[in-house]
Amino acid sequence: MSNTVSVFLALLCYLLLQSSSCSGSRILVVPVDGSHWINMKIILEELHSRGHEITVLRSAKSWYIPSNSSIYTSINVPMFEDEANRDFYIKMLQDVMDRRSYPTFIRTFYQQHVLTSKIGDCHKMLARAAAKILEDTMLMKKLRDTKFDLMLTDPAFSLGVILGGYLKLPMVFNVRWINNREGHQTVAPSPVSYVPVSGSELHDQMNFLERTKNMLHYLHIVYEQYFIINPAYSDLFQKHFPRGTDLVSLGLSADIWLSRADFVFEFPRPTMPNVVYVGGFQCKKAHPLPNDLEAFMQSSGKHGVVVMSLGTLVSALPPEITEAIAAAFAQLPQKVIWRFVGDKPSSLGNNTRLVKWLPQNDLLGHPKTRVFIAHGGTNGLYEAIYHGVPVLGLPLLFDQFDNLLRMKVRGAVRVVEARSLTKDNFLEALKDVLENPFYRKNIQRLSQLHRDRPMPPMDTAIFWIEYVIRNKGAAHLQSAGFSLPWYSYFCLDVAVVVLALIGTSIWVSVLICRLLCCRNGKKMKAE
Repeated sequence: MSNTVSVFLALLCYLLLQSSSCSGSRILVVPVDGSHWINMKIILEELHSRGHEITVLRSAKSWYIPSNSSIYTSINVPMFEDEANRDFYIKMLQDVMDRRSYPTFIRTFYQQHVLTSKIGDCHKMLARAAAKILEDTMLMKKLRDTKFDLMLTDPAFSLGVILGGYLKLPMVFNVRWINNREGHQTVAPSPVSYVPVSGSELHDQMNFLERTKNMLHYLHIVYEQYFIINPAYSDLFQKHFPRGTDLVSLGLSADIWLSRADFVFEFPRPTMPNVVYVGGFQCKKAHPLPNDLEAFMQSSGKHGVVVMSLGTLVSALPPEITEAIAAAFAQLPQKVIWRFVGDKPSSLGNNTRLVKWLPQNDLLGHPKTRVFIAHGGTNGLYEAIYHGVPVLGLPLLFDQFDNLLRMKVRGAVRVVEARSLTKDNFLEALKDVLENPFYRKNIQRLSQLHRDRPMPPMDTAIFWIEYVIRNKGAAHLQSAGFSLPWYSYFCLDVAVVVLALIGTSIWVSVLICRLLCCRNGKKMKAE
């Protein structure tokens, strides 16, 4: 009898849990191609394993997002990739490298100027793509009829934000960047006195000159947002959205911001209730390597292996830099695995193996790995932190300079400028990271802090996605400050009224004193 009761109770508990879960929900996903897709794909795999139905909008010319997948259904729509290709980033890299020769204070402004021109072109392309999507009546009917429960998007590109707002879906952002700035600077208070602006290459301990520079960078990104980016979408919003809608207000309407950040990496700063930190959620324990790679790793003996990868968008450097790096590698006792696309360098040594793809996480978790040479993308840096591998940084584009600065401040990275790289200075820096225990000690300390948390970041991300689905949004976590005009947000209207009252009081007081003085003067004369 007791066994029957136990089985009944277990079955009842199971049914209650199933009824309270949100498995089987329909999720619309608008990702960003390139390295951002790596992050999104990992989340989608976990959501699929929990029984959710996933639809991914992708470009027919997508670089990395496959049309056929066992975890999602794809729909081809107009996107940024239809008009751009990876040469867009190669040209940008060359322009940025040219600006790196400028004096330290002004070179970040010149870099920002290069990016501003590219950002303007990019958002014009995105606005055209969004207009085509919204005006495709068959597609929009299909999306509405599916009755999605959630929009999951990376807001670095605006299509998911626009489509989620148009369909009035609860939105969750898988976010590092939004429009032209780091996501935190959009959603949370970011005092420029100690929160460095994206692209400024500053840390949180700033002197007067650095705070001035930070303020100028802040004013520049405000100018970009309201005078370059927003105008690209003005016709779209006038035609398809209520009056007063713009890209900023749509972004701030997101229910949850899954921020790919962790404060072992980021500088401490204010936050908001709907910002959830999931930095490093893509990191996991290393899997066994393929036999050929494992044999190569073991052949390194006591010296170990150096791993080099420059990310998904820029995998080849200018030839003179490539030759200098290859020549430096040839003088090492360590073996080298180099993710490389292009013509084989003539100075390549026998200790270096070139590969078009490598299992980065598994290599960084291998006990033979000694140093990771990276461009400073957050995916690679979080994997290096997770596995406790010191980094030699070679920043190229975007936030990579800022990312490596954060790690340098923490003593876990040494940085080499690509533009001024030679065989000798690269070899000296690499030997320093290999032989100086300072770097390994610091990054292992960061690894310990990163892993010491009550809940894995992937579980945190999935919980909050399903939280929004269960509750049909999370509006109670959104700040009222999002809807305030800028002068009310900073209480400038209050300040003006208070100053006016004070000024009026002083004026009235002076006037009364003058009248009293005049009366007293007349009385004295009369006497």
